[in-house]
Amino acid sequence: MTWHVQLLGSGPLLLLLHGTAAATHSWRDLAPLLARHFTVLGLDLPGHGFTTLDRHHALSLPFMATAVTRLLKVLEFTPVVVVGHSAGAAIGLRMALDGAIAPERMISLNGALRPFTGVESWLYPAIAKLLFVNPLAASLLAWRAGDSNAVRRLIEGTGSVIDDQELDFYVRLLRTLRHVEAALSMMANWDLRPFRRELPRLRMPVTLIAALGDLAVPLQVAQDAASLLPVARLVEVAGLGHLAHEEDAGAISDVILQQFATLGGCKPD
Repeated sequence: MTWHVQLLGSGPLLLLLHGTAAATHSWRDLAPLLARHFTVLGLDLPGHGFTTLDRHHALSLPFMATAVTRLLKVLEFTPVVVVGHSAGAAIGLRMALDGAIAPERMISLNGALRPFTGVESWLYPAIAKLLFVNPLAASLLAWRAGDSNAVRRLIEGTGSVIDDQELDFYVRLLRTLRHVEAALSMMANWDLRPFRRELPRLRMPVTLIAALGDLAVPLQVAQDAASLLPVARLVEVAGLGHLAHEEDAGAISDVILQQFATLGGCKPD
């Protein structure tokens, strides 16, 4: 695959991992703030944004973790801090569990770290698989995303309100067929049950940032992960939704810097 990466700043190495159906654009306000203190690497996950992918790859959690690991080796980038949003948090933690990375701190931002339960556990992946194997489904979804009001409603359904420019980025992404196919492939092949069972053996410090207005990943998910992780800190943030880092990059930057400062690193501005 051909990767799209963005590198900025100087200092300790920090890796940003976005979530399903997003891209590096989602860090556009947060990354420059972090770059005052870190060398920041952002990337588009396989099939997302400008990163290409063979359509026949199933975007499971192990595949995504392995792909990012190989990229970091090529770039000779060994992160001291990893910040993962939503599904990106699971990818970062999977890499750590595999011994591929050993950051001083892992930061989960509204991390999607718990499998669906009950009927959702088979219904949602089944729907995604059905859409993914149907060549017309992704095209229909991409066409529907041309309606900015529909995309706005989708985002507001996560508990977040973003500005018009950020909305336009999502509109452009979600009307791109290749990007939509990648998002559907992740949804269809995502299985967090083995991953969740392994969390208790992860010894590095993990900060779980949970926005209290998140309607996509509720607070209970972070609380559940904190109960499983040996070294965990839960930080609750009021007034923000699932895309907290896009709503208030300054507040999220402060939390990240405060967590790194506890390890003897930099302090918030």
